[in-house]
Amino acid sequence: MINLEQEWIEKALHGDEEAFTMLVNAYQTPVYNLCYRMLGESTAAEDAAQETFWRAYQNLKRYDSQRSFVTWLLSIAAHYCIDQQRKRRIPIFELDEYPDFDFVDPSIPTPEMITIQNDEDQVLHSMINRLSPPDRAAVILKYWYGCSEEEISQMLSLTLSAVKSRLHRARRQLAESIAAERNIAVEGGRKYESPAL
Repeated sequence: MINLEQEWIEKALHGDEEAFTMLVNAYQTPVYNLCYRMLGESTAAEDAAQETFWRAYQNLKRYDSQRSFVTWLLSIAAHYCIDQQRKRRIPIFELDEYPDFDFVDPSIPTPEMITIQNDEDQVLHSMINRLSPPDRAAVILKYWYGCSEEEISQMLSLTLSAVKSRLHRARRQLAESIAAERNIAVEGGRKYESPAL
């Protein structure tokens, strides 16, 4: 794959649009997924992914072949998404309202069953939504993409100590949110304190 990637990059640098299309096809999923996790909405994520590849195409001559190409792409995507969040303050990971059903089919999961199954993910996403855009980007790159702190430092144009500080602050904030969440239950859209065990 790396040899093919290098070949596509070389061809794209010489104006071969089909070669760049091959790069898009190879990396559109991780780029889209990062944008979706950052922006929380599929249309915004598609637009951001498209913008990421457009910017990559425009700046391909600046790509440092000593770096991972996908890391470079994710860096462009993360910066673009952070900018979008700052401009529009997009709500991240909004929870969809489930429609009411007039009948119950036991073979189809009910909204309640779906809610229970996805509860932990939804809680985590809602907690991540509370982080600042740069902290959110660092957490997503670290824990969803397995990027090292050094890679995150390069991708977000931050010092290594700033990345470590952001990750530490984000972990502390998430831990506090989890602790608070354990003491609060949600029933029928109303919050109440759960009884002590």
